[in-house]
Amino acid sequence: MTDQELDERVARAVDNFMAGYGCCQSVVAAFADLYGLDEDLAKRISAGFGGGVGRLRMMCGAVSGIVMLVGLDCGQTEGSDRAGKSACYKVVQQLLARSEQDNGSLICAEILGLQGHEKAHCTYEASPRTAEYYKTRPCAAKVESAARIFAAYLRSKAQETSPLC
Repeated sequence: MTDQELDERVARAVDNFMAGYGCCQSVVAAFADLYGLDEDLAKRISAGFGGGVGRLRMMCGAVSGIVMLVGLDCGQTEGSDRAGKSACYKVVQQLLARSEQDNGSLICAEILGLQGHEKAHCTYEASPRTAEYYKTRPCAAKVESAARIFAAYLRSKAQETSPLC
């Protein structure tokens, strides 16, 4: 895959978010076809991870998208494949460390600056996507960051002679 094709996928992830999809949906859908997953199914599978998993403000949805994509890329399919599971975990940990380094946290509430009561008690109601919403949320940038991290992983994997997964 060329750098331009990867950059187009990063842009697609941001476009997905700006069209109203959740952070996880946006990231996963931008790369899903690489794994034989159609965009609609990708968005459905990843829908519950928005808002830090069901709007509970836990792990960032964009970061959850990275985890899902790594599973699609190199997740083991045999229960007894301990080495495969370990290799997948290694990639997840490496990419999430990069995300935490770039974004300051992996936790939605912390990224949004929520504390105390706001962090612990969330409503299930999705926020309306208005101009004000996009102005006050760093989410589009986090979606872009997650997509770039996964694209960089794919790029480095293509260049390695013996990739981890």
